[in-house]
Amino acid sequence: MVSFRAHGGRRSIGARFIALNWGLVILIAAMAGIGFAALYSAASGDWSRWAGPQFMRFVPGLFIMIAIAMVDIKFWFFMAWPIWIGGIVLLVAVEVMGHIGMGAQRWIDLGFMKLQPSELMKLAVVLALARYYHLLPKAQLGSFLSLGAPLLIIGLPVLLVMFQPDLGTSIMIVMAGVAMMFLAGVSIWFFAAGAGLAAVAAPLFWFFGMHDYQKRRVLTFFDPESDPLGAGYHITQSKIAIGSGGFGGKGYMEGSQSRLNFLPEKQTDFIFTLWAEEWGFVGGMALLGVIAAIFVYGYWIAFHCRHKFGHLLSLGLMINFALYAFVNIGMVMGLLPVVGAPLPFVSYGGTSMLAVMIGFGLMMSAWVHRERALPRADMD
Repeated sequence: MVSFRAHGGRRSIGARFIALNWGLVILIAAMAGIGFAALYSAASGDWSRWAGPQFMRFVPGLFIMIAIAMVDIKFWFFMAWPIWIGGIVLLVAVEVMGHIGMGAQRWIDLGFMKLQPSELMKLAVVLALARYYHLLPKAQLGSFLSLGAPLLIIGLPVLLVMFQPDLGTSIMIVMAGVAMMFLAGVSIWFFAAGAGLAAVAAPLFWFFGMHDYQKRRVLTFFDPESDPLGAGYHITQSKIAIGSGGFGGKGYMEGSQSRLNFLPEKQTDFIFTLWAEEWGFVGGMALLGVIAAIFVYGYWIAFHCRHKFGHLLSLGLMINFALYAFVNIGMVMGLLPVVGAPLPFVSYGGTSMLAVMIGFGLMMSAWVHRERALPRADMD
C-alpha cells in the first residue's frame, strides 16, 4: 500500500527557474565548449562537419534540459515505469527495424537523426530503480524476494542490448544498476553471491556468449603490441598521440596523429586523445577538472534531496555520467578494453548528448523540488 503525505515544496514557475543549478549549467556549457573546439580541430577547421551539427544539437538540448528540470519531480516519479517500458519497446523495435552500422544493429533511423535506444535505457533503468527503492520498506531490503523487480529492471534491457550486440553498453547498465542497489542499502551478501555466480559463469560467457571481435578486444587490451596493425591499432595510435602531447601539447590543430589520420574515430570515441595531443597534460587535466567539478556538483545535489527518490535518482545519474567519462578516458589510455563509449558533451553524437542532458535535467528537477512530498510505503 502507498500513502500520500501532505504536499510540500511547491514553487512557482519563476521560482523554479531561479532555483535551477546555474553553476552546473555553466560547467556543462564549458565542457560542451571544449567539445566544439575539439571537433572543429578534428575536422581541420571545418565547422560544418562535426562542430556545427554538435552545436545545433546542444542548443535545443539545453532548452530540453531546463524544461525537464522545471517539471515537478512527482511527474517523473509516476512516469518511471512507463519510461522504462517505453525503453524496452524501443529496444525491441531495434531488433525488428533497426539501422545497421559498423556491423551492429543499434539505431532507429528517424530521418532527422539516428536514435540509439540503449543510451536512453540507461536513464530509464535509473529512474525505475529509484522509484522502486523509494517505495520499498526498509524491512524488506534484506529479503530475497525484493531482488526480483531490480533484476528484471536491469536484466531485461541488458539481454536486449546484448543482442545488438553492444557489450560495452550492457556492462555499463549492469554497473549502474548494481551501484544503485548498493546505494539503496541492499545487503552486501547478495553482491558477494552475485560476484561468485559471475566468476563461475565467466568462462561460459567467454566461449559461448561473446563474439570473436569482442574476444579480440579483450586479448588486445592485455597485449596491444601483439597485433599493432589489426586489433591493437586503435589503442597503439591513441597511446602514441597522448604521449607525444607531453606537458603542454603540440598546439591547437597541430596534432600530427590526428592531422595525418593515424588516429581512428577521432571525433567520437578517441576525442580525448586528440585533445590530449594538442593540449598535453595541462589540457587533459583541465578537462578532467571540469568532469570532476560536475561529478562533485551532482553528488552535492543528491545529498541535499529530502526524498529518497531524488537522492537515488541523482546518485544514479551521476554514476552514469562517471561511467561514460571513466570508460572512455580509461579506454583511450589503454587502461580498459576498447568499447564504444563516448565522452559526454565532447564526443560527436546525437543520442548520447541527448541522453546525458536529459539525465542532468532530471537531476536538476530533483534539486528544484527537493522538498516535494512524494508517495511513500506505509511501512518504513
